[in-house]
Amino acid sequence: MKKQLTDKFMETNPVNYQRKMNIPWLFNMAWRDSRKNRSRLFLFISAIVFGIAALVAIYAFKYNVQNDINGQAATLIGADLSVSGNKPVDSKLKKLLDSLGDDRSQERSFASMAYFPKSKGTRLVQVRALQGNFPYYGAIETTPEQAGTSFRKGQMAVVDKTLMLQFNAHVGDSIKIGNSQFLITGILNRAPGQAGAVAGIAPVVYIPMQYLEQTGLVKIGSRVNYSFYYKFTRPVNLDKLTKKLDPMLDKAGMRYETIEGRKENTGRNFGDLSRFLSLVGFVALLLGCVGVASAVHIYVREKIASIAIMRCLGVKASEAFLIYLIQIVGIGLIGSVIGAALGTAIQHLLPVIFKDFIPFTISVQISWMAIGQGILLGVIISLLFALLPLISVRNVSPLNTLRLSFDDAVLSRDPLRWLVYALIMLFIIAFTYLQLDSWLGSLFFTLGILGAFIILSAVAWLLMRLTKLLINSSWSYLWRQGFANLYRPNNQTLILMVSIGLSTMFICILFLIQNLLIGQVTLSSGGNQSNMILFDIQNSQKDSVARLTRQQGLPVLQQVPIVTLRIEQINGKTAADLQKDSTIKIPHGVFAYEYRVTFRDSLSGSEKLTDGTWIGKAEPGKDIPVSVEENLYHRANLKIGDKIVFNVQGVEMPAYVASVRKVNWGKVQTNFQVVFPTGVLEDAPQFQVLLTHVPSTKVSATFQRAIVHSFPNVSIIDLGLVLSVLDELLNKISYVIRFMSAFSIITGVVVLVASVRISKYQRIQESVLLRTLGASRKQIFAITALEYLFLGSLSALTGIVIAFGGSWLLAKYSFEIPYTVNYLPALILVFVISILTVIIGLLNSRGVLNKPPLEILRNNA
Repeated sequence: MKKQLTDKFMETNPVNYQRKMNIPWLFNMAWRDSRKNRSRLFLFISAIVFGIAALVAIYAFKYNVQNDINGQAATLIGADLSVSGNKPVDSKLKKLLDSLGDDRSQERSFASMAYFPKSKGTRLVQVRALQGNFPYYGAIETTPEQAGTSFRKGQMAVVDKTLMLQFNAHVGDSIKIGNSQFLITGILNRAPGQAGAVAGIAPVVYIPMQYLEQTGLVKIGSRVNYSFYYKFTRPVNLDKLTKKLDPMLDKAGMRYETIEGRKENTGRNFGDLSRFLSLVGFVALLLGCVGVASAVHIYVREKIASIAIMRCLGVKASEAFLIYLIQIVGIGLIGSVIGAALGTAIQHLLPVIFKDFIPFTISVQISWMAIGQGILLGVIISLLFALLPLISVRNVSPLNTLRLSFDDAVLSRDPLRWLVYALIMLFIIAFTYLQLDSWLGSLFFTLGILGAFIILSAVAWLLMRLTKLLINSSWSYLWRQGFANLYRPNNQTLILMVSIGLSTMFICILFLIQNLLIGQVTLSSGGNQSNMILFDIQNSQKDSVARLTRQQGLPVLQQVPIVTLRIEQINGKTAADLQKDSTIKIPHGVFAYEYRVTFRDSLSGSEKLTDGTWIGKAEPGKDIPVSVEENLYHRANLKIGDKIVFNVQGVEMPAYVASVRKVNWGKVQTNFQVVFPTGVLEDAPQFQVLLTHVPSTKVSATFQRAIVHSFPNVSIIDLGLVLSVLDELLNKISYVIRFMSAFSIITGVVVLVASVRISKYQRIQESVLLRTLGASRKQIFAITALEYLFLGSLSALTGIVIAFGGSWLLAKYSFEIPYTVNYLPALILVFVISILTVIIGLLNSRGVLNKPPLEILRNNA
């Protein structure tokens, strides 16, 4: 019947489908048709502006950082070549190192306690003993400026500004390092290659190397890093030189770095950061696209009559489609340009936000590449999401001038919809792959978004079906009308559920993951848990240090011997064999690493046996049974029973893997990758670690002064101080996350406003009809409030449930951290979004209630 009517209509109203398409006319029609609806199309623009702004700001930041890395890489390393390792070099290697470069410098760096006699304050610092003219590029930035070079001429020190502020020290005061006292000649503002956040964790103190020995700090067990810096005034092929040095340095456990190498490493690190930030911006853009799809969906439905009239006047279906396609592309382009302009302005804030995490100066320049990428991306993604409802324009028949209900069936059945869905999925996968550099990660990201969309759509469909079944005639009239709006024709249940639910989900996931990560580094100092660690205790000092600790009224919670060793062989294979045979599946780092191990006859409270048998006492004359931590076990491709030869200060000890342990590294106590049984290492060169608990900062300060005075070589880690530094650092990280999340939150709010605002145009006729039939303003308000309250709360609740599931998966499989969640903020979010939805819905209805029904119908005709 439908086909017969259409054929008859076409016979009496012939259209020349062979005529050429008039492109200028299409643009003219697109402009004329948009005049009445530009306020609605503005919602379309606002939905994508903040997503584009975030991406343009991030892209511009990325390009500026890359340019600055290329320009400042030399100042990050401070030399043409650096060689470093954590053990003294032998005479043969020393001769080779002394032959390199035209100017040479050396540095010894290690952790030690610093004591300020004036304030009687102590703190763990990073001591850098320097010899030579390093840095050759850039400078040790100090106040006064000349202190960066003058401190090398006498027994003087340059002290990090955070230390100077903490202990109220001034230039001219003194600082004690080990057994020696140094005059503070300057305040250190920045060391080469060091970011501000790192200085808060390990403040640096520079001293001349010629006074290092008299400090008495370099002893057995002291963890010292040996660095050699070289400047080449003559032309040298550093790539060729380092390839020649690599086997010898590798064998000695040394590593090298060049300016090009630092440039690549720094660029890679900030590439990871920019990819993460781009993904956050993309989430904001996806949220905006939900608003785009819902806005265009309603816009097209309202244009059915206009399109049908144009079809009656001879406009082809393809021409009608192109008219509205031109509108959408034009609006998308305007929104992208506005977003790009906003992003260009926002990029000036990013260097300020990231200044504590970046070890060089960031310039701010307009990046036309970033602007072009943002505009292109905005147009493409807004077009893709707009195509979903827009392709239905092709199927609008002239018959729709007579039967407006005809569009429901036509709009829902279009095979091109699946092509558009496929294009959207492919685009999201491709974009996330460019950010994550992982097909698997991008696939899971896309499937997660798709899964959330399906869940929200399914909940909306069930809601409409259940509401229709459950409404009872005995209910109050207002309740019946409010809930009936959820399933009546032209309802907004699906669009609002999806847009509000996805907005809530993205916002909540960002919030939950942020709190999970921050919660992982929050240490408890209550009860009798260890909160102070003393290390570098010589074997001859262990009893005296323990006695002094008890004299201060503090408990000795743990006293552990530590032996330094290396792995010489695994199943007969050595580091030299790895160079010859690339098929050996043992990472070279396993041989190069210097291990700190202990010996005991039982497992500790932070360990759990996962494989093999624990053997606590060694048998004389037999191979030594050792227990290996599971990460090292898997990294070195070990198996139970595998043979390992350890080198303990030049003495080889044959052993075998007897057991595997899972270690809780988050617990505050000594944890080890390798544990020996008793009866083997007792006479080996060793140092001790002591753990205690201090109840207050006052007791901590008194105890530290006593230790530093009696045992200047002993270093102390005050976990209370570490916690405060971490809190400060995490507050900065949290601020960065919140700043980037703000784009998603603002976009989510805009999408929420747009979705609810657009639904106004679907509710006008119903509200007018109710008013004509005698409904009061109060009744219409109540009906509207009930509808939007139910939609807002259920959408937000569904989004939060999905966010809980998504954050649990990320915590378990991506971050590998325990999942704990605070439900109160989530409930507050549900409440806020529900109330916001109701308020916007009621504000939409205000125009209907304040004017006569006839005036409203004329204005919206």
